[in-house]
Amino acid sequence: MVRIPHQTFGHRTVGLRAVAALILMATVAGCGGSNYQASPDRDPSSGNRGSLFAPAKTGTAVFSKENVGEAGISVNAFLWRASLDTIAFMPLASADPFGGVIITDWYSPPETPDERFKVNVYILGRMLRADGLKISVFRQQRNASGQWNDANVGPEVPGEFENAVLSQARELRLRATAQDK
Repeated sequence: MVRIPHQTFGHRTVGLRAVAALILMATVAGCGGSNYQASPDRDPSSGNRGSLFAPAKTGTAVFSKENVGEAGISVNAFLWRASLDTIAFMPLASADPFGGVIITDWYSPPETPDERFKVNVYILGRMLRADGLKISVFRQQRNASGQWNDANVGPEVPGEFENAVLSQARELRLRATAQDK
């Protein structure tokens, strides 16, 4: 176990973890101006789909080309943005841009209300590569008594999600390089 040294401030001893937690909370509180809406009724087909940190059309926050590869996020920004865009129809449970993890909440398609899906996205590095992305898809079906039971997902489904994200990420990168010229 790693022991974290403490710093003394006056008569109180405050651990670095507490200071780091306060800084993290202040940083998160400062992100309140986002146009992102984590609701399942958000229309992903609209022209202005906001992302987790910025509206899609502004190109600001951590997804601007000035911030790619800097301290904004620890994973590939194109894969991050493409992942959020690809699963925009599903409600988000959590998103960690520093760890590269996106977890959706359960989503039931309107045409099959007795079936629901959940997606976990793992961005594994800073490079835009096919092996830098892993997606897990979970499926449940409702039985006659109303209980949700785990069901199999076809082996091609995670690959289809990964291909969609990779295609979107390549398109975002091409647009960014075209704007640089």
